[in-house]
Amino acid sequence: MLHPRQVLQGAQSGAALLPVCDHYSGTPLRMRKSLDLQAQMSEEFGRCVFDATLDCEDGAPVGAEAEQAHRIAELALEQGRLTSEGRRVNRVGARVHTVDHPAFESDVQTIVGRAGTVLDYLMLPKVESLADVERALTAIDRAGRSARALAGLPALPLHVLIESPGALAQVVAIAAHPRVESLSFGLMDFVSAHGGAIPASAMAYDASGQGGLDQFSHPLVRRAKLEIAAACHAHAKVPSHCVVTEFRDAAALERAAQQAAQALGFTRMWSIHPDQIRPILRAFAPPAQAIEQAQRIIEAALAQDWAPIAVDGVLHDRASYRYFWNLLESAHRSGVRLAPAMQSLLSQPVGAAH
Repeated sequence: MLHPRQVLQGAQSGAALLPVCDHYSGTPLRMRKSLDLQAQMSEEFGRCVFDATLDCEDGAPVGAEAEQAHRIAELALEQGRLTSEGRRVNRVGARVHTVDHPAFESDVQTIVGRAGTVLDYLMLPKVESLADVERALTAIDRAGRSARALAGLPALPLHVLIESPGALAQVVAIAAHPRVESLSFGLMDFVSAHGGAIPASAMAYDASGQGGLDQFSHPLVRRAKLEIAAACHAHAKVPSHCVVTEFRDAAALERAAQQAAQALGFTRMWSIHPDQIRPILRAFAPPAQAIEQAQRIIEAALAQDWAPIAVDGVLHDRASYRYFWNLLESAHRSGVRLAPAMQSLLSQPVGAAH
């Protein structure tokens, strides 16, 4: 039997199936705690439910950039040895400095050169143009492409942070680059780059709903988010929503994450505190009733070898099958426990169904 991802051409638009949460940490203690939490939650859910991004850009004290890069390489190598039944159970990436920062080349040489075979991606901040992407990839491939090739791994994916009006103007071209896997929105820098034309309230989330111009309602910020999401969906890339700094109010954070997912089309979101991870997982998970419906429809479609069917008096064919399969993929990436047969199918690599 062909895997649904092979049959349903266009499912997930071919985008990488990344965890819905991308968790950032930079100090030695917090990086260690984040990696320990990732291992614990991977055991709890039976799979990795959030990416751990180790941060060079904001994580290292000025003047200690080299030490931070070495620390991240060691942590990545250590995590790369964690396996279950012969496969890795975690996902680790690193955010390096900007391409014009004096530490960029050494970041890449140290982290990719030493740990490139266990990294899942590299995050590049403050990209201004497609030329910045190309410059970064040249350095990345010089440092680690041969080692990844010898290990039978593809070239290291790049995640890009869009943080300025100039970068937004080139977002479609950046999203179209074959090595770019995901685009993230850098809210704080984007607002700052407007020189006071956008109020500080747009860097926050108005949990009260009193109508202030927050990050979901300010027209320029909302437009930026929509353009990033649209560019990603057009080119089969993963749009990742920015930080919501409020972390003590889990319910408010979850509402913000739901807006990102349901109203703006993001399929992934940043976390900067461990308490944000589970609310993000819950927010990006489809409703229970929708999951139950999707499972029934896909099970019925499988039984009929993907021929048209009727479920609950409604006709379905491959167009709707794609929708419901994508919904199950989203549930799986959010850590939702599905029916055993569906769980097994979602956990299989393409080509492994039988």
